[in-house]
Amino acid sequence: MKKLALYILFLVFAQSYGQELNLPVFTQYLSENNFVISPTYAGIGDNLKIRVNGLTQWVGIKNAPDNQSLYADFRIANSTGVGISAYNDKNGNTRQKGVKFSFAHHLILDYKSKQYLSFGLSYNINSFRIDIENFNTTYDIPIIDPSITDDRSISNNNFDAGFLYRYKAFYLSANANNFLKKDTDDYIGLEPSRLLNYQIYSGLVIKSKNNKDVEYEPSVFFQFFDSDKRSSTDINFKYRKFNRLGDYYFIGASYRYLNDQFFKPLNLGPMAGITYNNFYFGYAYQFTFNDLSGYNTGTHMVTIGLDLFQGISNCACTKGTSQSYYR
Repeated sequence: MKKLALYILFLVFAQSYGQELNLPVFTQYLSENNFVISPTYAGIGDNLKIRVNGLTQWVGIKNAPDNQSLYADFRIANSTGVGISAYNDKNGNTRQKGVKFSFAHHLILDYKSKQYLSFGLSYNINSFRIDIENFNTTYDIPIIDPSITDDRSISNNNFDAGFLYRYKAFYLSANANNFLKKDTDDYIGLEPSRLLNYQIYSGLVIKSKNNKDVEYEPSVFFQFFDSDKRSSTDINFKYRKFNRLGDYYFIGASYRYLNDQFFKPLNLGPMAGITYNNFYFGYAYQFTFNDLSGYNTGTHMVTIGLDLFQGISNCACTKGTSQSYYR
């Protein structure tokens, strides 16, 4: 148990310093919400799209990471979209909250071949604090350090930028997140000043030859963190089945690995979702392969959403790659 406690303590501190790099991306983006990945998706589709996401990591372990987030994007002109996202993240005795404002513009590269290019920009406001009021004495630490007199809160501003290329049913997005450096405490020496991280997301929507109401969507998501050069890749697959009214359900799976350990999965899990009359519900599960796997029941994620105020654009550049954008 002592080894487990030390391992959990290490993870909590490591993730506490890593939180400001980027909130953890599990499979939120696969819950019919590509806006999670990139601001370039703002305004693509016919609706005001709202998604509320709840994620609990390592269920069964006390004070495990927990996250709630809200995403909304909509079109404000024929070829322009805006979006907003907000989150609340808890990790042990650390708290982080933030909001992101996004803008995207979509262009037609070639109308006949259905080639489109989108550019996106986000402004981020983040607040990070430590809940010192939850600190308790232990047998090994009988007195709380009297020098701890505040919550060590800090706020920072940053920007994300990216582009999205679509060619018929193929899509490729590339993003640079948090490209401004952060002020750090020179005496601590543990905080990363480089918050920059890169994300690439690509996939293809394949319509069944035997059934026009069925789609297959393989996709890949790549993350690279500039501060410590670590990276990971998701390999995903989704199956969608539509009815004549445009409602549908999907099932899928995601496999995540560190890029230097392809055959050693980091996360693995199934997912499923359904839409009915502009209402969306999705669930995803991820099993983490590490020393904590025997002490928890995995990571659980629930997403609910609404698609409101349908209005078709006169510009084909807001067309999505799947039927799920148009219901």
